[in-house]
Amino acid sequence: MNRPLPFDPIARAAQLWEDRIGPAGTMAAVTGVMRVQQIIQSAVDGALKPHGLTFARYEALVLLTFSRNARLPMRVMGERLQLHPTSVTNIVDRLERDGLVKRVPHPTDRRTTLVEITEEGRALRETATAAVTGIDFGLTGLTGRQVEQLTELLTKVRKSAGDFTS
Repeated sequence: MNRPLPFDPIARAAQLWEDRIGPAGTMAAVTGVMRVQQIIQSAVDGALKPHGLTFARYEALVLLTFSRNARLPMRVMGERLQLHPTSVTNIVDRLERDGLVKRVPHPTDRRTTLVEITEEGRALRETATAAVTGIDFGLTGLTGRQVEQLTELLTKVRKSAGDFTS
């Protein structure tokens, strides 16, 4: 976006919706969430691009870092990242091509391949994390308490949609 508008277009759309269609609360909230998602995505992409990462690739490196042995089966990666197996394969292919992860055989299950983060992957994850935390993941303008409240609200929507059960 080049310049800020002199008015809030979502508030204006909500007023028009209210006048012409009916209650606009949900429409305004969803439109706001969608716009904020664009803002956050742009900020995070901008922070990760100099490191040669997309958010999906960054998330995969973080997930591997969080795992007990710095490696996971691809199936588990897909479940935890909530991605289709094809997407996980594409992410791992790119990370492997860049030397950030490697595929290793599972020690007890020949049918399973593990993805393991390399030292290069750990180092890049660390510098990329500094970049995204340096911009607060693009979520600016909120207090710490407001971020907690937002997370609580979004968690309710995710749970209601079936993202998780507990």
